Amino acid sequence: MSYQKVENNHLKILVAPLNWGLGHATRCIPIIEALLTEGFEPIIASDGIALQILKKEFPSLLFLELPSYQIEYPAKGASFKWKMIKNSPKMFEAIYQERQLVKKWVKKYQLSGLISDNRLGVYSKKIPSVFITHQLNVLSGNTSWISSKLHQFIIKKYMECWVPDHKEFPNLSGKLGHLEHPHFKINYIGAISRFNKIDLPKKYDLMVILSGPEPQRTLLENRLFKEIKRYKKEVVFIKGLVETEQKVEQIENVTFYNFMTSSQLERTFNESELVLSRSGYTTVMDLAKLGKKAFFIPTPGQFEQEYLAKKYKKEGFIPMAKQDKFIIENLAEIELYKGLPQYEESPDWKKLFLLFECE
Repeated sequence: MSYQKVENNHLKILVAPLNWGLGHATRCIPIIEALLTEGFEPIIASDGIALQILKKEFPSLLFLELPSYQIEYPAKGASFKWKMIKNSPKMFEAIYQERQLVKKWVKKYQLSGLISDNRLGVYSKKIPSVFITHQLNVLSGNTSWISSKLHQFIIKKYMECWVPDHKEFPNLSGKLGHLEHPHFKINYIGAISRFNKIDLPKKYDLMVILSGPEPQRTLLENRLFKEIKRYKKEVVFIKGLVETEQKVEQIENVTFYNFMTSSQLERTFNESELVLSRSGYTTVMDLAKLGKKAFFIPTPGQFEQEYLAKKYKKEGFIPMAKQDKFIIENLAEIELYKGLPQYEESPDWKKLFLLFECE
């Protein structure tokens, strides 16, 4: 993973991913690298593990802390929507606070643009503001219509909405990222990934990679730890715990890591035959870029991941199972599926970033 810094205008761009698992932060990595390559000066703002992972990737950049949305997952997935509703006052307060901070930062750091990955308060009327999402429609069960309308109302304030997907079929996000009659500017930038496909000899038969908020990450780790004991091939198991020091542990045929850097993950993906993971959209884009076959276990109660996992199974791309139903023998289903469609083209970052060079 490398980039070449080009001398240019050094305009400062604030990049602010939502702290919800690792996906929003990690899919901002290629955007930050592209900004550096094109001569911009990215400033990164987030909280929690999203901020931690980006500090490890870009230690020389300026980092700012935003208030936490305090997104909490229940132990039972069916309670997720009601947990979110209960916590919404805290979330709205955090959004208000980040809006006030951004107002100060625009002036203090002389920002020329904002890129918000699902942070609803990172917005300014004074400079070009971009919203990144693959969820133009937000699925929430029988309240999907109102959650979608509210999200679209927020997106409409921004100068552009960048959707990391393709406009035409086949695409990766399905109904999540496509509207019949959009009433704001949508720019389909193509699937993005921090990884590249590299021809390496196989080292692992299975790569297990976990992510997402607690307690569901730990619940899945505990279940897979029991199941993986019955899998006799070579396994690398990445827990998705971003900690100060990397920890590696070998237990029989399984190599455990608490976390990996992007360069380590890129190599490990390319050295692995199969992948077992959540059906988060960033993981989906990574698998499509790398051409890897996989098995999905969606986060219980997270409508977006459940929709994507069911969609890919129905289309014959990737098999899936519910968390409480998964057994290691399910992995045999992977050979019956063709894997996600691959996209070769990369986003035209130079063209996209012209937005920030407008006076």
